Amino acid sequence: MKISVFGLGYVGAVSCACFAKIGHTVIGVDVNNSKIDLINSGKSPIVEKDLDEYIKEAVEQKKLTATLDLSFAIKQTELSLVCVGTPSQITGAIDLSFIYRICQEIGQEIKNKSTFHTIVIRSTIIPGTIKDCNKLIEEISGKKEGKDFCVVSNPEFLREGSAINDFWNPPYTIVGSASDKATEAMKQLYSEIKAPFYTLKPEESEMIKYANNNFHAVKVTFANEIGNICKELGVDGHVVMDIVSKDKKLNLSAYYMKPGFAFGGSCLPKDVRGLTYRSKQLDLNTPLLNSLNNSNEEQIQRGLNMILKTGRKKIGFLGFSFKADTDDLRESPIVILIETLIGKGFELYLYDKNVLLSKLTGKNRDYITGHIPHISALLKNNENEVIDAAEVIVFGNNSDEFKELLSVIPSNKAIVDLVRVDSKKTSGVNYEGICW
Repeated sequence: MKISVFGLGYVGAVSCACFAKIGHTVIGVDVNNSKIDLINSGKSPIVEKDLDEYIKEAVEQKKLTATLDLSFAIKQTELSLVCVGTPSQITGAIDLSFIYRICQEIGQEIKNKSTFHTIVIRSTIIPGTIKDCNKLIEEISGKKEGKDFCVVSNPEFLREGSAINDFWNPPYTIVGSASDKATEAMKQLYSEIKAPFYTLKPEESEMIKYANNNFHAVKVTFANEIGNICKELGVDGHVVMDIVSKDKKLNLSAYYMKPGFAFGGSCLPKDVRGLTYRSKQLDLNTPLLNSLNNSNEEQIQRGLNMILKTGRKKIGFLGFSFKADTDDLRESPIVILIETLIGKGFELYLYDKNVLLSKLTGKNRDYITGHIPHISALLKNNENEVIDAAEVIVFGNNSDEFKELLSVIPSNKAIVDLVRVDSKKTSGVNYEGICW
């Protein structure tokens, strides 16, 4: 393919060199003349392992050139990578001015192009930016998005010091695209990269880089806070976190990475409180750990607000144990939600087959009848009794018996889903998912 790369900083220089190595013909574009001269002389504009060799080879093989002339680059290529900076403003807001400026210039240049042009934003951008860029180019060029051009999102995952290796061995390739033509062009661009290729909505793709980087920040902060507590207790924090990291089943896995309702049960709330209390005794400030239960309470409040927003008074809960296929109600966030609604005067109808069974014969019988009798009195014998009586149906856990109910709940009932009983369902007219 013939591609142009706008912005010859860290991401742009690495992209130029590596795509040229694959065999694509690459034109690098920048406003900095010294960067242009360095690349055209076979040298890297940044310090990065193996990059000098890659650029030298690409220039010698005439696979890579650099220019100040954006117009020339657009005319000579079919796909453009935008790798310009998106710095923070004083408020913390992202500065997208460089992105929009490049898109304006691209829009001017594709006015007279008769071939489809794919514009790829590799820079870190907030969700909605791709949509704005497509509109901007349409207005300036007079061309039609999807027919004549398309802007897509393609976040990069390059670490300084190992960028070349990261380019060849990414965890995945993410493309946010609304155009089949652009998606096919991206598949061709990355045809030599052996990694899973995911095509998403542009907004989803744009959000992934922020989710990844904030997760990395959480992990670093978490490890530091645990390490600080360990040291004060005479424990080697590296030994502890090394063993924590060896658990790929739960600790380093997708198990706890699904957005939904609050955590609960007999372990997590208690152990978060226990560790933060101990850190206070040690005179340690652990802001991340201290925030966990507060954030969890905010998620319960979010669920409550979704129910209140319906404006209806008869609320039915399908599942309210701590998790599906258990009768454990200890510190269940659903129970907290139910008790709050009872206190506000709502009329409630509850069904959970495991809790119903436990009320009669199970190990939690004493807890149910002794600690929450006001809740146990609201239990119904089956889900149909709840659906018939309630105006709002709340899915509180994802027991298998609930998976087919979405299609049979009457359209005049509001549905609040806290667990995503159907993985393909997103918020709509009478259905609201808490995080989807």
